[in-house]
Amino acid sequence: MTEPEQGKSPDNPWPVRAVATRVAKYIDRLGTVWVEGQIAQMNIRPTVVFIMLRDPAADMSLSVICPRDLVVNAPVRLTEGVQVIMHGKPNFHTGRGTFSLRVTEIRAVGIGELLERILRLRKLLEAEGLFDARLKRPIPFLPNTVGLITGRASAAERDVVSVAQSRWPAVQFAIRNTAVQGPTTVAQVVEALRDLDADPDVDVIVLARGGGDVDALLPFSDETLCRAIAACTTPVVSAIGHEPDSPLCDLVADVRAATPTDAAKRIVPDAAAEQALVSDLRRRSAQALRNWVRREQHVVGQLHSRPVLAQPLAALTARADEVHRAVTAARRDVTRLIATETDRIEHVSARLATLGPAATLTRGYAVVQAVSASGETSVLRSTDDAPAGTRLRVRVADGAVTAMSEGLDEAH
Repeated sequence: MTEPEQGKSPDNPWPVRAVATRVAKYIDRLGTVWVEGQIAQMNIRPTVVFIMLRDPAADMSLSVICPRDLVVNAPVRLTEGVQVIMHGKPNFHTGRGTFSLRVTEIRAVGIGELLERILRLRKLLEAEGLFDARLKRPIPFLPNTVGLITGRASAAERDVVSVAQSRWPAVQFAIRNTAVQGPTTVAQVVEALRDLDADPDVDVIVLARGGGDVDALLPFSDETLCRAIAACTTPVVSAIGHEPDSPLCDLVADVRAATPTDAAKRIVPDAAAEQALVSDLRRRSAQALRNWVRREQHVVGQLHSRPVLAQPLAALTARADEVHRAVTAARRDVTRLIATETDRIEHVSARLATLGPAATLTRGYAVVQAVSASGETSVLRSTDDAPAGTRLRVRVADGAVTAMSEGLDEAH
């Protein structure tokens, strides 16, 4: 059985020195590189300077070692928060197992170059629609809780809280204190944004910082921060710097406030002003109602003054005689018609009485009917219809009698 390759199994491991040496050789093959970042920490020793170089857009840092003269004789004063570009060679220290960048050249990023980068980023974000006014979310009229991201014990925090509470004493704040300058600003502000945006009680988020120079406000033009603001579902108010300052986060935010004080005025209404407005609206509505009542009273008065409403029965009274004459004439015509028809009916009735069978019977005539065995009767019209033994019914003027036929009377 062959022995496994060294370093590939627990039975044949590499010693620490072998691993460290191989890592150092691999890193050494990388050659020199240019690196850009912000100075987060700097420790100046008699001969060398130890620098912690931080990425402003991510929570990552890199240890840098450079000669002391390189920092002392730099064209600009190097301090914490300064944006720099360094040229150096990656190095792995096998004794301590640490990685660092040994720098041979340091260049401070000039303001002109930073502004040019911000301009390019502005065009990029604008092309993506992050500045579109149609995407801006409205601030609620009276938020339950206001999220505030600002520096600890800063003037911006005092301005926002004091002004907002003076305008609306019941306002509640959820304050997140973060760095507002330096290499850690972006990461802390983005984390605070996500924390407040996830809170269902927070209705609006205020990002506040006092004024400062271009370098101090650089983190608020960072692409990561701008995209984090655009990703928030809660409306964001940007109050960075003063009126002349305009970092990119102002353009991405839903509302830009000129100052932290202006932000406080925008997020909550003024209780005294709202009370005055309510009082003014009540006064105006009461006056409008009184004016309407007066107009309607005037209209009703005009209608009431018209003759048809002032004396509603006058038209009927004027027509009373005419109606009375019409009623009298109608009654007279109806009475005449009834009398005429009554006479005509009496004449017809008399004629019917004269021509009817009852009058004939009164004169002594009779109506003879033959009665069959079944009880049916029929008028006797011939002697042949009444042979002997036929039962007869004889109707006279005052009634009827029955008789029995004896046959044909030969005497006649």
